[in-house]
Formats: sequence, C-alpha cells, structure tokens
Amino acid sequence: MTVLDDLAEVEAVVESARSAQRRFEANGSQVRYDRAAQAAAWAIMEPSRNTRLAELAVETTGLGNVPDKITKNHRKTLGLMRDIATAKTYGVISDNAETGITEIARPIGVIGAVVPSTNPAATPANNIINALKCGNAIVLSPSPKGVPACEVLIGYIHAEFDKIGEDRDLVQMVPGKGSKEKTQRLLEISDLIVVTGSQNNVRRAYTSGTPALAVGAGNVTVIVDETCDLDAAAEKITASKTFDNATSCSSENSIVVVDAIYDEFMAALAIAGGVQVTDEARIISKLWPDGHLNRSVIAQDADKMLQALAMENEVPANTKFLAVETKGIGPNHPLSGEKLSRVAALYRAHDFDDALKITNEIMAYQGAGHSVGLHSTSPERALQLGMEIPTCRVIVNQAHTFATGGSFTNGMPFSLSMGCGSWGGNSIDDNVHWKHFMQTAKIIREIPPREPKVEDIFSDYWDAAGK
Repeated sequence: MTVLDDLAEVEAVVESARSAQRRFEANGSQVRYDRAAQAAAWAIMEPSRNTRLAELAVETTGLGNVPDKITKNHRKTLGLMRDIATAKTYGVISDNAETGITEIARPIGVIGAVVPSTNPAATPANNIINALKCGNAIVLSPSPKGVPACEVLIGYIHAEFDKIGEDRDLVQMVPGKGSKEKTQRLLEISDLIVVTGSQNNVRRAYTSGTPALAVGAGNVTVIVDETCDLDAAAEKITASKTFDNATSCSSENSIVVVDAIYDEFMAALAIAGGVQVTDEARIISKLWPDGHLNRSVIAQDADKMLQALAMENEVPANTKFLAVETKGIGPNHPLSGEKLSRVAALYRAHDFDDALKITNEIMAYQGAGHSVGLHSTSPERALQLGMEIPTCRVIVNQAHTFATGGSFTNGMPFSLSMGCGSWGGNSIDDNVHWKHFMQTAKIIREIPPREPKVEDIFSDYWDAAGK
C-alpha cells in the first residue's frame, strides 16, 4: 500500500467519525453523552478486561509492569468518572441575569489523539471519555508498539456501545501500523488534537494548523528539606519512583536533599529500597552506552534494571531504585534529564536556597513548567517554589506520580497529560481534562449600563503619580 493509500484511509476514518459526531450532536442529550462516557469507562475498568489490557501493554511495548498498569487503568478512570459525574456538557450550562449572558455547551467535533507507548490503554481511555462526555467523536493514533492495546481497548468500547445502541464510529483509530505520515494527516484534518508523548509529536501538533492540546516534557525534581518527616518522604519517593517502572512523566528524576539531613535521609531511603550510588560515570556508561538510553533499562523491573547496569551483585536484595550522586546539570550531564527508569539523580544542597537554585537549573535544562515536589512542613517554602520556579505544579508531601495527575487525596483533575504553560511551550497550564474538550456559544443580552466615572478608575493613580 502506498503512502497516498494510507493517507486516504486516515481521511476516510476521520470522515466517518465526523458523520457520527454530527448525528451524536443532532440527537444529543446530557444523558446520552454521560452514558457513552460510562460505556467507555467500564470497557477499561471491568476487571478481566483491565487485566488483559495491562498484560497486552507490557507484552507489546516492553514498558512498565502489569500490576501497576492495572492500578493505573482503574484509578485514573475511576477518578475521571468522579470528576465528570455532575459536569454539564450539553445545552445551557449557565444563565447569568446580572451579565445578561447565557452559555450553551457545544462539541468541538472530531478529536485526534496521539497515544504514547508508555500508557497505551489508560491515556486513550482518558481522552475517549472526555471526548464523549462533551459530544465529540475521537480518532486515536497510537505509537506502533501501542497499536495492539488500542485495538483491544476500542473493541471493548464497541462491545459496550452495542449494549446501549451507541454508534461505534464515534471511537476509532488510524488503521494499520502507526506511521509519522498517518499521524501527521490526522493532526491536519481533526478539529482538535491532543498529544501526549514525544516532544517531536508535540512540535508537529503545534505546527499542524489545527488547535492543539499538547503537553511538555516531564523531568520532575523533588526537594527534601530539614523540616520534613524523613521516613514518610523516603517511602513516598520510592513508591512514586518505582510505580509502573517509572513510565510516568511525573516520576521523580532528581532528588535534591539539604545538607543538614542528607545522611539521615539516605539511611531512611535505603530502608525504603532506594540505594545510594557514588560511581556516576559507571552508571552513565551503562545507562547511555551509545548516547541513547539503554532499552534494557527503560521502564524495567528492578532485577532487570540492575542486571543491565551490572549492579545486581553490589546492592541489597530489596533494592527498588538507584539514587546516583551527581553535581552536573545540562546536556553534558545526562543524569540531570528524564531517564524513564528506576534511576534518579541525587544532589546534595547546602541549604534550601541552594536546593531551589539546583532545581531551577535542572528545570531550565529540561522539564520546565511540568511540576516539582517538596517534602517539607514549611508552607512558606511551598509558596516560594510557586513564586520563583518555572512550574505549573508544586506537589507538597505526596508521592509525586500519584498526585500530579489527580488523586483522591488532592484537588487536581484526574489526567495523564499535564500542560506546562509557556515555560514548557504549551498553550495550557492545567491538567488536560473535560473542559478542554468543549466550547461554548454565548447569548449576549443588553443590560443596564455599568460605565464608571473616570475618577473612579484613576483617583488612586492620580494620588500616586499626578494627572
């Protein structure tokens, strides 16, 4: 099949999705939108299907582990369903007599969603549910390794659609094996594109000519200061760093520990399963043997990771991840970047101000806008990070991976895609969620005039600066 044939197939899929979306909207209701979203959610959450999808994802991508993917598929979807349960996405959603403005929810149309290999079930399910909740159709473009999981997920969704008489064409994927050409065509002809994954895809999304929800790179840095509960911090960092073998963009990549509690914290971290490594050069030579991340280390279980790094006989049996001492930051110091593995860079800071400086430098190199973590009992230090670091999220005293994309113990929307603001080259600074999949029409009525006097606006300025 030629490239032109491939592109024609993409165009045909999008056109059938567009026709289905028009019917969905023309005969829409809040009940119908909600029911379609519930069908898609149950398709991934039903336990036997969830297990199959998790097994297939690990089998075909070689990334992550099955138990954690089962947990991720369940909790991310359940949290999203909680978030959207009472959201109004059809018809009149607000009517303000004071402003004279009535807002009407309207779908966007066909959503084109680029799916990463790290989460080939949870991420597309999240996007599908949000799209359906707001009256849209959606077409997925998975990475080549993510194709099998996406195919099975869509099959499960279609089976649920058949139960409720919903149109299968509302949820589709680019046919055949994934390719850059087919993904590019999807980007160009969709009504909105959602991109999670490689920064190459993000850049292509923003230059496609189609409105885009594309997110920045993760490279999370977490600060541990002298006021925190060291044991709790060590346990949370370890649980977060090792979840799904560090496939998440919210996984800690650098740990910055202040000098006053450095040795004490490292002892707590060792108990939790994090082993301190001082031979930086040795780890770098194994982790980047040819200048690229070693695929035998990326997103692997601890035993496979240690074997690939030739560390299996040099660390305790309970080792869950490695914290490698380093001082360098930037392109010549790869440990300071995202590692997608059970390896974290470890920095020793003189004090909190030095920790903030180190964190700033790491984010300036990679991960600006995404998020930082803080283990501290000082509210002022959290505020200082929010005021001075180029970040959209400061995660305080939480396991970062579980908190950033929404948690049942914080108020962030459940999502697998984090906008990074202008710092990360993104148009949004929120977690991608249902509101981004909807637009509104506004009815504007005349109201009594609200024109102020000039002196009401400028009197304090005139007092300060004169007329």
